[in-house]
Amino acid sequence: MKAVKTAKASRAARASSPKKEKKLFPVVGIGASAGGLKALETFFSHVPENIGMAFVVVQHLSPHYKSIMGELLKRHTKLDVVEVKDGVMLRENSVYLNPPDKELSLIRGVLHLMPMDRAKGMSFPIDSFFRSLADDRAEQAICILLSGSGTDGTLGLEAVKGAGGMTMAQEEQQAEYSGMPHSAIKTGLVDFVLPVEHMAGEIIKYVKHPYVGGPKKSAAISKQLEAYSQKILLLLRSAKRHDFTHYKQSTIMRRIERRMAVHKLDNIAIYYRYFQENPQESEALFKELLIGVTSFFRDSDAFRQLEERVVPEIVKRHENDLAVRVWVPGCATGEEAFSIAMLIVEAMNRQEKQLYVQIFATDIDGAAIDNARAGVYPESIAADVSPERLKRFFVKEGSLYRIKKEVREMIIFSLQNIVTDPPLSRMDLISCRNLLIYMDGELQKKLVPLFHYALNERGYLFLGTSETIGQFSDLFGAVDLKGKVFQRKGRSARREHDYQPMRFSASREPEHPGAAGEVPRKEKPRKELMEQLLLEHYSAPSVLINEKCEALYFHGATERYLVPPRGEASLNVLKMCREGLHGKLSILLRNALKDNIHSEIQGVHLKQGDALLTMDLSVRPLPGTVEKLFVITFMERKDLAASIAEKGSDDYDRGRTADLEQELQATREHLQSALEAMEISNEELKSANEELQSTNEELQSTNEEVETAKEELQSTNEELVTVNSELQAKVDDLTRANNDINNLLASTDIGTIFLDNALGIKRFTPAMTKLFNLRSTDVGRSIKDITTKITYGALYEEAEGVLETLQGREHEVRTGDGKCFIMRILPYRTLENMIEGVVITFIDATEQKRTEEALQEATEKTLVILDSLLEGVMGTVREPLVALDENLRVMKANGPFYEKFGGAHGSAEGKSLFDIGGGQWDNAPLRELLERILPHRTSLEGFEATLDLPRAGKRTLMLNARQMTRGGDKAKLILLAAEDITGRESLSRSARKEVGIEK
Repeated sequence: MKAVKTAKASRAARASSPKKEKKLFPVVGIGASAGGLKALETFFSHVPENIGMAFVVVQHLSPHYKSIMGELLKRHTKLDVVEVKDGVMLRENSVYLNPPDKELSLIRGVLHLMPMDRAKGMSFPIDSFFRSLADDRAEQAICILLSGSGTDGTLGLEAVKGAGGMTMAQEEQQAEYSGMPHSAIKTGLVDFVLPVEHMAGEIIKYVKHPYVGGPKKSAAISKQLEAYSQKILLLLRSAKRHDFTHYKQSTIMRRIERRMAVHKLDNIAIYYRYFQENPQESEALFKELLIGVTSFFRDSDAFRQLEERVVPEIVKRHENDLAVRVWVPGCATGEEAFSIAMLIVEAMNRQEKQLYVQIFATDIDGAAIDNARAGVYPESIAADVSPERLKRFFVKEGSLYRIKKEVREMIIFSLQNIVTDPPLSRMDLISCRNLLIYMDGELQKKLVPLFHYALNERGYLFLGTSETIGQFSDLFGAVDLKGKVFQRKGRSARREHDYQPMRFSASREPEHPGAAGEVPRKEKPRKELMEQLLLEHYSAPSVLINEKCEALYFHGATERYLVPPRGEASLNVLKMCREGLHGKLSILLRNALKDNIHSEIQGVHLKQGDALLTMDLSVRPLPGTVEKLFVITFMERKDLAASIAEKGSDDYDRGRTADLEQELQATREHLQSALEAMEISNEELKSANEELQSTNEELQSTNEEVETAKEELQSTNEELVTVNSELQAKVDDLTRANNDINNLLASTDIGTIFLDNALGIKRFTPAMTKLFNLRSTDVGRSIKDITTKITYGALYEEAEGVLETLQGREHEVRTGDGKCFIMRILPYRTLENMIEGVVITFIDATEQKRTEEALQEATEKTLVILDSLLEGVMGTVREPLVALDENLRVMKANGPFYEKFGGAHGSAEGKSLFDIGGGQWDNAPLRELLERILPHRTSLEGFEATLDLPRAGKRTLMLNARQMTRGGDKAKLILLAAEDITGRESLSRSARKEVGIEK
């Protein structure tokens, strides 16, 4: 098992931080690419305003395109939407968008920008951010993969899951491009596969669970959690036949708590009952405990030490007849085993040696082993593997990389429990990284001596960066402490008792026997025991082989007939068969494999020491399988063996000699025919091979060029799709705005026409068709060529004048049927204040004009009446009375006025009041008061003035003045009356104050 390295450093930093430090909040990383805009808009439209977490959106963006994603998302959420700047601190209830051509990294709550390395042809910003998110937030990390092609985000999602965070992916059927969600879902590590609109609700439920930064558990709850955890492990051991008793209990409990959070269960007892009632949960928890998050050349500095100091030494000291043997326990999905294989191939090439390499990669997770055997990985491994190694050791298949056959054949992947199964032996290197950290001290003390047993003299042990050999410095010496590389000490001889298998431990079983959840130990059924006995003692020894004659399964005591060969290990039965069986068995196998039929030879003799064995040898096809399989059966014949023994050794030797001669003759005939066929076709094959080799080289070169171009095109296509999505949203906005404007112009019933700089028609409103003979086909024609119903003939010249002067113009125009319109001509200005033509509007003013004319006629009639009335009033009043206009000129004066102040009747009309009577009316206070009457709507009351009248001499007059309106506000006048008060009381106080005589 390769358990993922959790973010211990992050949790330790939080534990040692000051109490006053603000509590950390969950962070949601969202990866989106092609087709992701719609998914993001839907997601954030369901996110509440005060959700209490931060969201970081990472997209594939073109380096030369300014994204408008922020503007688009702001319409669908009330959260703050900002583009990331280097060094920005994350805040709750905010959405952060990655800028183009930058990679994001989260360190202690701060977002850092790094230049994107495009030297490899493709970049993987989602993987990069998810990994940093896992390290920084651990169980408070949440990652979501939305629509997008390719596999970016898969490796980062594995890191988040391994750190204890929560993972989500969009349903493939809903995603416009299902590549990214599909790649993530295929790993089996996605907690929730949901439509986008349901994701926010699940996130809110998840973060409310105590597992995600909840309150510290009390001692009682912790004890209950530990007790039930042991019961769950017992059930898991019964279901999966793997014991996690000696794995670190803190890690086990955190994994169980995470499963509880996924199911929204707060009580461990309820989860225990759920675990009992749902068998599929045991599989889910088992996979949770075995999260095999790894990567190629993980911890590059440590692998550099392996590359420079260990692998070259192993290759150097091996001869061509000795195999290089490597063991990778807990191999997960195989990245580490393939990394070591690549280093060995490179070392052999440098030393110009060709060695037989056997790398045994083992794990207890069957699904991980199946993935490793396939040797297929997402394209995002390009972030960990150099371009040279990608080209040398991988074949590109769409959005995946497949390991080449020459490397794959070096590795044997198999299921093995390192705790309970026997170890391998004679190893030159054991790479066991990030496995011991999940085991308690007791189990570590057993595994380190086991590694010592499995290694050759001077063999190497390669551990994870957080692991050590502990107290066993007498067994291993340090080669590089920082890189965790150790070398075996001590003798190389082994005895059977050197290895002691480890059994299931009962040290952590519940204290009370029979408690709920304890699995009783059951004896095997009698029927099963009897069948086992019969198979062992009464059935013939047999071996299952494939078409390559490789043994797949042994049944019974086959060691009497088959033994391991000396030198290189091999499972080929022809190499393993004892002397005397090779010829007969090879004939049987040739016949059976050729025709897929049952073949048998009876009375085959085999001598073992002084004993003589006689058997029937048969090869039978195994029906019902896709692959061709065969069963070799060794049926011993004791009756024939006894009769041969009676005849004596000479008869056996003669029979044996005859058999050998017969086999030799058959072999000669077979070889002769084979040689003749080979000689005939050898020249043809050689010629064809040369042609194929040349063609293959050309195809390989072409394929590499095509793959490079394909990767670049795929990356560009991702970016273009993202840009296209944003632009499509902008087009939709413009379409809606255009529809709004068209409806507005149509509803106002204002005729409007837009002309370009050449006064050609660009567009017009429906109302314009009432004034001009316009059709949709007239767009582009000059306005001068269009006939019109208006009688104004200088329209074209006016439009040209506006283009020249950039000054608007307005005229009143009429149509032939008498309608009146207000024509306005204005420059057409763009948002950049550029002139691109003119806009002409025609506002129907017919009714307004008619109203004005009617009003003017009514006003004139009113004025006539008022003038007549004023004439009558002035003729009736006995006191002097004069009417003044707004400029204080005399409009009319009555007869007493001329009698009192002199002058012929009508002689003062049209003159200023202050010019008549020799200027004796020119009184400064009087002038000021009269000038204020009309503007300020005041009046003149009791103003006393002394004038020297031509007929009466000096007289004291009291003046009163009022405003009078004729025909509305258009005609205003002042009526001034003069009363002779000579000899009366002095001026009133109010009048004095008003003219400033009294203070």
